[in-house]
Amino acid sequence: MVPTLEDIVRITDLRVDGQAVTGTTYTSYQEPVERLLGLEVKSARSSLVQRTALQASLGVARARRETGEGPAENMDRMTEGARAVMAEEEGEAADRDLRQFLTLVIGKLILGTRGDPVGCRCLPLLEDLSSMGNYAWGAALLAYLFDSLGTSSRETGVAGFFPLLQVWAYYHLPSLGCGVAR
Repeated sequence: MVPTLEDIVRITDLRVDGQAVTGTTYTSYQEPVERLLGLEVKSARSSLVQRTALQASLGVARARRETGEGPAENMDRMTEGARAVMAEEEGEAADRDLRQFLTLVIGKLILGTRGDPVGCRCLPLLEDLSSMGNYAWGAALLAYLFDSLGTSSRETGVAGFFPLLQVWAYYHLPSLGCGVAR
């Protein structure tokens, strides 16, 4: 028993049909990162951007919970900070902010990387923001998760969106969760 595309839709509500999510491999990501995200790339050959740089540009640099702060207060604080930064933006700047946010979500949740940096191989897909809803992000999440599990025995860290596996196990493995049958 393994997670299926049906499980992906049920758990994440991400689309599993549509255009395939394919990354582009460039020798240098410097130009697309600077043009689409407005961020400076430290290593011209790197396909990764620093998570902290993306968070700072979105106004959520202090994303960690502070001492004594509950989840709701943390989310309120982050939302206020992001709204303040994004409310000032219009046109191209607003599109850049949206691309930065989507890069953070795709690079850390859907196609999560090992460690702190955020992958930007899917950045060319963000060029046309109006087509974002046409991609099968749920299928990409499942494929990437399976690929990550296959390499996890040879790595010290793992990549992928593991909360999905936790929720799936909760529903499908009775001894670990509530045991909701299919």
